[in-house]
Amino acid sequence: MDKLIAGIDFSAPPAEVARQLIGVTLLVDGVGGRIVEAEAYDRTEPAAHSYNGPTPRNFSMFGPPGRSYVYRSHGLHWCLNFVCREEGHGAGVLIRALEPLAGLEAMRARRGLDDARLLCSGPGRLCQALGVTRAHNNLALAAPPFTLLAREAAAVEVLAGPRIGISKAVELPWRFGLAGSRFLSKPMREA
Repeated sequence: MDKLIAGIDFSAPPAEVARQLIGVTLLVDGVGGRIVEAEAYDRTEPAAHSYNGPTPRNFSMFGPPGRSYVYRSHGLHWCLNFVCREEGHGAGVLIRALEPLAGLEAMRARRGLDDARLLCSGPGRLCQALGVTRAHNNLALAAPPFTLLAREAAAVEVLAGPRIGISKAVELPWRFGLAGSRFLSKPMREA
């Protein structure tokens, strides 16, 4: 793995990586936008898929940092995560929402709607809009079909709060969002 992808060291702890991803541009085969919301997960806490060790579903979460971990949520929607920490640890960042910037027509066709705010505001919507499936699991983030571009602004205001849609370790302020973004999956509730 390259030491840095889009200026981010993916061998760092997941909360640090998640915070740094806010404002980074994510493209999948040229379709995507600015990451405005992400959540961190680590094997040390019970909300993480890696908490009980490697399985056929989560094996890529234990792989080298800077790779993808794609899984199906509730048997319905694909979710895209970026693996971090050292190989064998089991940590990642769930990409929850993007501000759509590239390939909007492809996103609209995949999602069957026009409202840009609803194209990528939630992990399932995001994967549908970007065409992410299980075929994207365990791929290097530094190579096609993925492109990660460093933040354009040197500094962005990042809010932190509790993760959503989980029932364990809800007290951890590991959900990060771009302040003022209208593309978040849900409003931020600061910790």
